[in-house]
This record gives sequence, structure tokens and C-alpha cells, in this order.
Amino acid sequence: MTAREYLHRSHAPRYSLVFALPLLLLYEGFSAAMTGSGSEGIRNGADVLLKTLFLSLGGREGLYVFGAALLGGGAWLVWRDRRAAKEPWEGGVLAWMLLESAAYAAVFGVVVGWLTSLLLRGPRGLSMGGAAALDLQTQLVISLGAGLYEELVFRVLLVGLLVRLFSLLLPGGRGVATTLAVAAGALVFSAFHYVGPLGDTFAVPSFTFRAIAGVAFSVLYVLRGFGITAWTHALYDLGLSLLMAGS
Repeated sequence: MTAREYLHRSHAPRYSLVFALPLLLLYEGFSAAMTGSGSEGIRNGADVLLKTLFLSLGGREGLYVFGAALLGGGAWLVWRDRRAAKEPWEGGVLAWMLLESAAYAAVFGVVVGWLTSLLLRGPRGLSMGGAAALDLQTQLVISLGAGLYEELVFRVLLVGLLVRLFSLLLPGGRGVATTLAVAAGALVFSAFHYVGPLGDTFAVPSFTFRAIAGVAFSVLYVLRGFGITAWTHALYDLGLSLLMAGS
């Protein structure tokens, strides 16, 4: 398998979504074990946002509809992609995807922090916000959920919807629509971290850092697909939690 073949296959839904599946199972499994519930207790905010919508529409059954839609929709996309590809499955692709995600996660904070310092003209760091008050086990589980659900909400759903909306309403073509959607999505993504009981206290440096991070995740999502972006986000948050716990 050449590098070009790897880049193409790892971006495809049949690999990208299968790669993201363990992230879903780990997060939901650990969350349920800690809380005894599929929706209650301390959970990632994007997860709560999605499930609250389904719970408000269908009560307890709405949660089952959400799970069926998430797993069923993903399975259909994988099946459709595998059927169109007509090539054998290569499990080694997933191993390389994990290594690629880990490499991105290792440099992500450094790059985004450097860009933030350039923009604000000074060194800028990032804390865990309200989540720092939680025990390490809970922080790690929330980090898994951040990679999965925040990428699903803010990249797949929000940026995808904004691209379509701006394409219909604004002149300039898809390029302009995508640029505006990424920028708007990054601002919403950053602002989301200041909402709720575990939200951070608003500060310009941390807001700027997260907005730049939102742009970076959007670019990564477009170039490398959902699976690698979700794992990069999760691994970065896991590393940040461990780093803060050890300091």
C-alpha cells in the first residue's frame, strides 16, 4: 500500500467510521459504568446537547432512537462505501490511523498555542476550566466524549450545515461558503466551552486558543476525515488532562 493509497483509504467512511467506533464504545461504556445511565451524570457537553434534544422529543424512547440513528447511520455509510470500493479490507490502515492521530495530538497544542501567542502577542496557555475540579477518571472519560461528540456536533453537523446555508444565501461559490462556515463554527465551538456548570470562566486568551483550535480541527476534518479528527481531539484532551493532573 502506497502513501497515496493510505491517505485515500483512511479518509473513506469505511475506515474513518470504523476507526471512530471504539471511541464511541469506550466513552459510552465508561460513562454508563460510572453513572449507571446512558444520559445522566457528568458527561461531555456536546453529548448532553444531542441526547437532550432526543429526550425532549421522545422521552426515554428518544434515547434509543438516538442510538439507533447514530449506529445505523454509520453502519449504512460504511456498507455503502465498502460496496462502492470493491476492494479487500486492510486492518493495517487502522493502525496507521492511530499513529497519525497520536502524532497530530502531540503537536496540536504547541501549534495552536504558538498561533494564539502570535495573534495576542504574548505566551498563552490553556487550563481545563471547570473540568479541573473533577477527579482524573471523570476528566479522562469526558475527554473521550469530546473527541467523538464535539467533532460530530461542531464539524460534521454545524460546519456541514453552515456550508450548505451560506452556499444558498451568499455569492462567491463553495470556497467562500466553506471559509465562512469554518470561521463561524470555530467561534461557536469556542463559546460552547463557557456554557454550563463545568464551563470555563471567559477570557480572551482561552477563547482565542479554542477558536483557532476549532479552525484547525475543521481543516483536519476536511483533509483527513472524521475518524482521525475525532481521535486527534480525544488524544489531545486526554494528554492535557494527564498533564494537568501531574503538575
